[in-house]
Parts: sequence; C-alpha cells; structure tokens
Amino acid sequence: MRDRILTLAVAGSTALTASLAIPRASAAAQALVPDAVYVGGTVITMDSAAHTAEAVAVRGEEIVAVGTRTEIEKLAGPRTHTVDLHGAYLLPGFYAPHDHFPGSGIDALYRVNLNSPPMGPIRTMDDLVNALRQVADTLPPGAWVVGRGYDDTLLKEKRHPTRADLDRASTTHPIWIGHTSGHLGVANSKALEIANITKNTPKPASGVIRRDPHTGEPNGVFEELGGLITSHIPALTEEQRLEGMKEAVEDYLAHGITTTVIASGGRANIHDLGIAGRRGILKLRVIKMASRSSPTVRSAAEAGGFITGFGDTHLKLGAIKMLQDGSIQGYTGYLREPYYQPHDGDSTYRGYARRSRADLTKMVTDVHCGGYQIAIHANGDAAIDDVLAAYEAAYAKCPRPDSRDRIEHVQVVRMDQLDRMKELGITPSFFEAHVYYWGDRHRDIFLGPERAARISPLRSALDRGLRLTLHNDTPVTPADPLLMVWAAVNRLTMSGQLLGPAERVTPLEALRMVTSDAAWQNFEEKIKGSIEPRKLADFVVLAENPLTVEPRHIKDIPVLETIVGGASVWRR
Repeated sequence: MRDRILTLAVAGSTALTASLAIPRASAAAQALVPDAVYVGGTVITMDSAAHTAEAVAVRGEEIVAVGTRTEIEKLAGPRTHTVDLHGAYLLPGFYAPHDHFPGSGIDALYRVNLNSPPMGPIRTMDDLVNALRQVADTLPPGAWVVGRGYDDTLLKEKRHPTRADLDRASTTHPIWIGHTSGHLGVANSKALEIANITKNTPKPASGVIRRDPHTGEPNGVFEELGGLITSHIPALTEEQRLEGMKEAVEDYLAHGITTTVIASGGRANIHDLGIAGRRGILKLRVIKMASRSSPTVRSAAEAGGFITGFGDTHLKLGAIKMLQDGSIQGYTGYLREPYYQPHDGDSTYRGYARRSRADLTKMVTDVHCGGYQIAIHANGDAAIDDVLAAYEAAYAKCPRPDSRDRIEHVQVVRMDQLDRMKELGITPSFFEAHVYYWGDRHRDIFLGPERAARISPLRSALDRGLRLTLHNDTPVTPADPLLMVWAAVNRLTMSGQLLGPAERVTPLEALRMVTSDAAWQNFEEKIKGSIEPRKLADFVVLAENPLTVEPRHIKDIPVLETIVGGASVWRR
C-alpha cells in the first residue's frame, strides 16, 4: 500500500525510497549524527504523498531523516537524545494563517471579556453592564475601561449596547467596548466627550457614526471607525504588551501552533516582536504583514524598502494587508444582494466598500508592481468583485509569475469568483470558524439559508484546484487549528445543525490547509509544512490520529506537546 512506503533521506545524501525493509543508511548519513530521534509513535508527514513513518531524526533546528524506527535509530550516536512518543502522533506544527497576535494575550490580561457562550459569560445587557462596572469600581476616576467581544445577536436584547447602556456602568470612567467582529464598537458619554464626538461631527467619508434618529446625537455605536475613540486610550506600556505576548505565546503553543501570520499591527507591534525575540519570549515563528490603507501613503515596509520575505525563519515580513469591506455579522460586509434580514428596516441595504474600486486598483497596482505579496480582506461578494478587478488590472500592468496574492476571509464568495481566482492565481484564506460560531445566524439573520450554506466553500475551491488555508482570526475566535479542521470536515453550527454539507472536506485535506498548504501560501513550502528532510523541526504531538478518529471528535484531540526547531516549548 502506498502509505506503507517510507522515505529515508538525509541532508547531503541521495534520497532512498523503499518498502519497510529500507537499505542500510550510507556512510554520509551515519556521519550526520542527530541530536534527537523521535520514535515510538506514528509520524504523519503531510508530504505530497501523505506518507506515514515510524521515526524522525533531528539535528539542530532541522529534520535530517524520516523512516522506520530501525533505520532512524541506526543514525543515533552516544549523545543523541531519544524521544519516546509512547504511541502518540507527530505532525508538522500548525499555522495560524491569519490572526492578530498577540491580541488573545492582551485581551486576557487587559480587556473585559464581553463574549457570549461558548467564548464568554455574557448573555444579557445587564451582564455586560455589570462586567464593566465591576472593573470600573476597581479603577481611579478617569481611567479607561476597555472591553471586547460583545455580540449583539447573542445578547437577549438582540441589539448593540449604546452610550446610555455603558453610562450605567460608569459616567466618570471613559468606556470603549469592541464588537466580536472587530469592525464595530461602542463608547460611553465620557469617551465621546474626550474624543469630541458630538451631533455636529461631520459624517465620515467611510464608516458610520450611528446617531439618535430624533436628536442627531451619536448613540455611541461606531462602524469601521473605532480609531476615533481608541486613539485617545492611553497605550499599554512596553512591559504590559510583552506580558500580553507571553500570554498569547502560551495560548498558541498549547494548541500546537508553531507559526503565526499577523494580519495587522503597526510599528509598536514590530518593536515588541523584536524585543520578545531577544528576550526569549517569542517561542514560535512569526510572519508579519504590513498594513496599507491609502492609495497615496505607503506602509512602513514599503517606505523602508523591505520586500515580502525579508527577515529570517523566526521573524519575517509577509504580505501587504488591505481591507475592502467589513464584517457580515456587523452588517458592514459588502454584498451584491441585500442582507437577508434588513438592516435598520432598509430592504435594499448591502453594506459598503471601504473605498472605490478605482482607489483599490491604484493601491493594489502600486504594491504589486513594487514586488510585494498582497492580502486583501473581503467578506462580501461585492467586495470580492472589487478585489478581483484590482488584481487583474495590476497583473496586466506588471506581470509577475507566482505572486500568491491572497483574499482574506472570503465568506460569501460565489462560484464564478472561485473560477476567476483560479485563473488569476489567487489563494484564499477562509475564516472557517464562522461555520461553527456564526453559521446559525448567517442562515437566519444575515444571509439566509441559500447563501449561508455556501459560506467558506472549501470543497468547491478544492475542486477548482485552488490552494487555500483556514484561520481563526484570533482573538475574534480562539486560536484553535483543530477546531477549524473539525469545522471544515463536519460543517456543524453551534446548535449542532449541518450547514452546507456539499462543502465538507476530508480530514487530510483540512489538515493540509493548516500545514503544507499554509506553508505554500506564505512561500515557506521548502522549509515548513511537512515532516521531510531539510525542513525545520517544528512539530505538534497529538494524543489521537486526526485522520482516523471519528470526525466529530477531531476538535477534542488533546495536544500533548509542541516543538519548535527541535526544542520542546510546550508540554501538557
């Protein structure tokens, strides 16, 4: 059987492919004595042929051999450390292909948790107000209270909090709370006063300051404009930010993540990553995108002349990140057809774009012609139309093979758009956790049954030959690759209902989306994503086999250990 064919390959020697009776290793192979060998379990290599193996040899940060236990143990010397897996399963370390690291750590330490179950305790408006009041009561007057994660559709009242609700928590503390999507937020009266937001504040060019329909006063809710308030919140100190990073690192490693791709963040984030690396805090690998929001103002990476790929295996520059719309669950995603349940009674409402297609095209062309990879946030299909048109124009002006440009989230992508993505060579990263966390509400509130069944259409994308990834967008949802794999395989919502069964994929296909295909999407397929010689020794050890376990159990498989560059960095 094909999966019984194992490969033994050692750096500096010719690869040998054979059956279980692998020939004796060469003298060159014997000369490269490994620092460690992993034996006593099953190695799920995630290579192109989906081979399994019995053992792996590691020297320094790299894999030097993969094969049977007998052959690998022959390579060991007197100082080689033997790691017994005790029947566990060794896989390549997981990617988090799009997130906002170290947001989960910052939230855990410095933000009030306003999520509803299963991510938090908030069920009613009173719960939300009380949680904020409890924190406000511990702080001196004038100190900011910041919360994150509320979801209007999960609150009993089925609405956003307003300034009046937050004023019940405190009128002497400025309060700002972020929506679960990250695209809306609410300020109390004190925060509005500090930011000088009044009924006379002009209507922004993009985004919305929601107002009382009778008085014109801002009601506290902001769409895509949180910076008007958050720019007034005192920044955390460097040490606080590093403590948040420590917290996030532990969270990620506990879920087997060895590489995170940060989809936002400015100079402070880059500064902190550098310090964390020097202090030994950054125990996982980081790809850092740079943000660009204007056709005329370049990102820090572009201004500095740093091209995608600049850096090393521990910290490097990724794509240039842009946004073209907002969030479906926040009614700010840009759809071709109206939302299923009208927004504010408007049956024609389709959301809105962040900028014109012409401005997006100008920005994309500038960045693409500069030699960068690009990643564009687009949830709604109207936004995706804009993005595809912009990519097509940029490619016509500056043809460049294999740019691997990305579209992020891609929630309401149509089949004809998948066809165009294949033609153009675009790679999508799907926010697959939506199926579980918001699937019921996409079906019943935002999109309706037909469109909701097609969110994150993984099977349709694979059938067209697209290479793609899955992400959690942490801290929007917890950093948990196995839950994403489970969602992709099962397509079950929080209520346990099946959503779009035709878009399910196999466990192997889903695992590729957070390992080998994620490495490819980030130009790292030669050094990560599978367990093969000359690649980095980044592993996750699982208690059960995700390829053979009952599919509904995948999300519950315990992570036993996480290994980065041959070093154990987390153990249960």
